[in-house]
Amino acid sequence: MQEYVTDAIILKKDPLGDMDGRYTLFTKRFGRIMAKAKSSRKITSKLAPHLEPGIVAKVRFIETKGTQLIDALKSGQVALPLGDLHFLSQLLPDAEPEPALWELLTGENFTWVAALAILGWDPADAECVECGEKHPTYFYIARQEFYCRTHGGAASKARRDAVLSIDARL
Repeated sequence: MQEYVTDAIILKKDPLGDMDGRYTLFTKRFGRIMAKAKSSRKITSKLAPHLEPGIVAKVRFIETKGTQLIDALKSGQVALPLGDLHFLSQLLPDAEPEPALWELLTGENFTWVAALAILGWDPADAECVECGEKHPTYFYIARQEFYCRTHGGAASKARRDAVLSIDARL
């Protein structure tokens, strides 16, 4: 059994069973990881307030038959809405640290254009997959494709959970 301590941004939390929770974390040392926290949804849980989406925390976890959170201590908060944190949890690969993205997220000048560029999808060099227009304004996560304002607007309404409007966040 290995024990690890690192800084993490809580990206997403999901219920697991009656009282447990499954958390998606973006850690400074290990990249994106999924971890289970026992009894984190109990009203008396000491972990619960430190594991809300958007919180930056020092976390301690172990790997046994999966990853289990043992301890967390809030040290700050990122200034991203919950929807953006959800998009980020979908975009990040498992267990690959991204130091530049960590600095961007914990700093004050986060933009989706910069985040996508760090992750390998640079909007500056992209074009709409439908018409070839330069400087797309939408990014469809499931297909990893860019769309212009004309073609992305309809897709955005149909698939709100998977289409990221990058022009509104410039």
